[in-house]
Amino acid sequence: MKWVTRRQIRVNRLATAWLIQRFVDREAEFVFVEPDQVAEFQQSHHAIGFDAPGAKYAHDKGITSFEQIIQDNALSNAVLAELAEIVHAADIPGAIDQRAEASGLRAISHGFPLVTGNDHETLEKAFFIYDSLYAYLKALQENQLK
Repeated sequence: MKWVTRRQIRVNRLATAWLIQRFVDREAEFVFVEPDQVAEFQQSHHAIGFDAPGAKYAHDKGITSFEQIIQDNALSNAVLAELAEIVHAADIPGAIDQRAEASGLRAISHGFPLVTGNDHETLEKAFFIYDSLYAYLKALQENQLK
């Protein structure tokens, strides 16, 4: 399936792409366009849009597209629920203090476009960060970390 979002991905868009690839659509193809082109691309290419005006997962009403996709796909995973809290805190204005990890995730995510050539390279390199954060949260929940 094609998935489309705004270019220059950061916190929520990156986390959402990671979530899609790891838990929803292993064969996902990601397309990055200007914000005002997401809805049109979504319709003309039978894609699923996220984190943009007019997208299926529009990131509005105080909920991230990451959280919406978890809900729509009934991903009842305690680690993903905790990760959703972190993504929410890092991405929603005024929520940064809700999770200690949010500030670090926001800072790292804002650095990605500064060290990568394009959004596809960002995905390739940054998925490791989300894999690592997921593994850390899972180990914490399973009391494997001291």
